[in-house]
Amino acid sequence: MADKIKIFSPSTVANVGCGYDVLGFALAGIGEEMKVTKRDDGKLVIDEIIGFDLSKDPTVNTATVAAQALLDAAGSKQGFSFTIKKTINPGSGMGTSASSSAGGVFAVNELLDRPFTPMQLVEFAMEGEKAVSKKAHADNVAPNLLGGFTLVRSYGPLDILTLPVPEDLYVTVVHPQVEIKTTDAKKILKKQVDLSTAVEQWGNVGGLVSGLYESDYDLIGRSMVDKIVEPVRKILIPLYDEVKTAVVEAGALGCSIAGSGPSIFAFCKGEDKANEVKTLMQSKYDEVGILAYSYMSKIGSEGVRVI
Repeated sequence: MADKIKIFSPSTVANVGCGYDVLGFALAGIGEEMKVTKRDDGKLVIDEIIGFDLSKDPTVNTATVAAQALLDAAGSKQGFSFTIKKTINPGSGMGTSASSSAGGVFAVNELLDRPFTPMQLVEFAMEGEKAVSKKAHADNVAPNLLGGFTLVRSYGPLDILTLPVPEDLYVTVVHPQVEIKTTDAKKILKKQVDLSTAVEQWGNVGGLVSGLYESDYDLIGRSMVDKIVEPVRKILIPLYDEVKTAVVEAGALGCSIAGSGPSIFAFCKGEDKANEVKTLMQSKYDEVGILAYSYMSKIGSEGVRVI
């Protein structure tokens, strides 16, 4: 049994427009690295966080909170040290807390000789998410651990489905450098929704899932309509309407808020169109002097993995 491990944990996009708290997908090659080493004193210790000034308190950081949930379930007193290298800002809407939650449980599970399945790891990683958003949600950590595109069919009991991904489906993301905390973004949402609006939303979720199964890019685009969350949250994101209008007019399949924002993502058919849309997204912020970073990726077929 190994004493140390180095892993890569991908960034993710949750909600995916119409699928609030139930849909999510992993990005390919965008995420964070983590080194985890066994220690003899039974403690969980974060030695270093590279990239951003985040708490090293093991009762607060999502990596160690999630890892502790796994250890408690396993009845293990094994200690571990963590070094986390983050590349995406916290509060980005790109699943940075989930990357640490999922990375922590995956690494510890590997070093304990895999007592739990990937699906079981999702439940432990959800505890890390609860530490930052006050809710144990799975729409980020599920694709993070399982890879690809996922649907949370039920939270009680937890039932997660993996969905197919069309071969030519690409995603572009632009991240304006403002922070939106998930807890704050949830507070502004309406507690009740008109039934007719809910029916439209259900139809779009079904259409998006069908589009993925049928590789129907036009249907994917038509279904990327959020009647519930986007109208409320977009006011927190600078240039949201301008960016969305521009990329859709340029040929993107659809565009919406990544997670709770402020990142914006768009689906495109083909790499060339995705690169064009990425450049366009970036230019909108460059034109007004707002610092932003943009990314282009396929849907990541792999979740957390050893490197």
